[in-house]
Amino acid sequence: MRSVSIPLWRCSLLTGIVLLVALSALFAGNARMVSAQGTVYVVTIAVVSVPMHNGPSEYADTIAQLGQGDTFNVRARNPGSDWLYGTSDGQLGWVEVAFVLLPGDFSFSIIPVRYPPGVTPGSAAAGSGSSASSTSVPSSSSANPPPVLSAGSGRGFALGGQATSLNGTAVNAMRAAGMTWVKFQYQSGDNGALGQIDAAHAQGFHILLSVIGDKSSISNDGYQSGYASYVAGLAAHGADAIEIWNEENLDREWPAGQINPALYVHLLAKAYNAIKAAHPSTLVISGAPSPTGAEGAFGLDHVWNDDHYYAGMAAAGAANYADCIGAHYNEGIVGPYQSSGDPRDNYPTRYFGGMLARAGNPFGLPVCFTELGYLTPQGYGPLPGNFGWAQNTTVAQQAQWLAQAVARAAGSGQVRMLIVFNIDFSSYGADPQAGYAMIRPGGGCPACSAIAQVMGH
Repeated sequence: MRSVSIPLWRCSLLTGIVLLVALSALFAGNARMVSAQGTVYVVTIAVVSVPMHNGPSEYADTIAQLGQGDTFNVRARNPGSDWLYGTSDGQLGWVEVAFVLLPGDFSFSIIPVRYPPGVTPGSAAAGSGSSASSTSVPSSSSANPPPVLSAGSGRGFALGGQATSLNGTAVNAMRAAGMTWVKFQYQSGDNGALGQIDAAHAQGFHILLSVIGDKSSISNDGYQSGYASYVAGLAAHGADAIEIWNEENLDREWPAGQINPALYVHLLAKAYNAIKAAHPSTLVISGAPSPTGAEGAFGLDHVWNDDHYYAGMAAAGAANYADCIGAHYNEGIVGPYQSSGDPRDNYPTRYFGGMLARAGNPFGLPVCFTELGYLTPQGYGPLPGNFGWAQNTTVAQQAQWLAQAVARAAGSGQVRMLIVFNIDFSSYGADPQAGYAMIRPGGGCPACSAIAQVMGH
């Protein structure tokens, strides 16, 4: 279950920071062209202001500022394939992949690699272009095994909630809302998850298990194999869906200095193959990154922006090893149909549509919101400082917005699953989880009836 000790994605530190982030998306059309220098791609800048650097690093000197809609003619890429080298309006330099829209026929394989001065192919310095420290886990997608089954199985829409237990109150609330799934989070190796699978099925629910582990060991290939064996055992026992890790773009969940989507995809690949070998129908969901734009404030050793991390996952081949891309959205204070108007700023993670695009666009797979909630202090008292942004949200708004989010997700054709965070949490302290709960003080559940209307229940 969710425990936020440093709520980076909600912090007000983002105000005043230049947020140079974008959606990495696919669009139709052939944008390949031939020049005197050979075949190149023309890509499009995706956000209002993107720096062009004189090297493949955000710390390299900025030599130009590109605007949304500007074209960039790709000549080369760095070894990690997370930076592109080329020209825009006659200026030559480097642009980060996460900031551009890639044409539908784009292939990194035909883009030549441009190595830093003094570095040759095969040398240690010619490896990944990311900032993560070297580990015993291969960081190259080529080191991952081929998938045992084609990824992306299962369509339609499923609704559920995250609960503390399958007590009568929680079960009745979920049934009243028309939910058919329940989510729990477990630590790798915890055999209590087996009993939870049985309990969920006995109550008529499908079960999603979010499985985390020992972050200090995650860079060890042997530990990853053990994790994969554990989740395979859950699948064999009948788990209907398994989420592989949680918010792995934060140093709260992954070792500081080793945050790297390629390392995560290596774990995902192992887990996917083990799960599908044990129980092919179990849905495999990639771990949802924390929605955040805080990497500029804290540095890449501690946090990666979620869109940056998603782009790295896509480049490392994550789409081969997931049926659904995990996403979190629980910082909203406007309705899910709005795309502007948040009083804090217009950063994309403030909006349901922004989060859906960030999670879905790089992969061509369905999105699973494994946490989606709206925070309100009503019935509890003032929120702690880091959550003060939700102080004016009412229970009536929570119910309305949850119902609208369900309606929008179900009708999007992109969302495979939505798990409401949460049903019945009772803790209201530094991390006020009870403020997200559908069941309110006194036992009422306005959101249950609102969601039921949307679900036709």
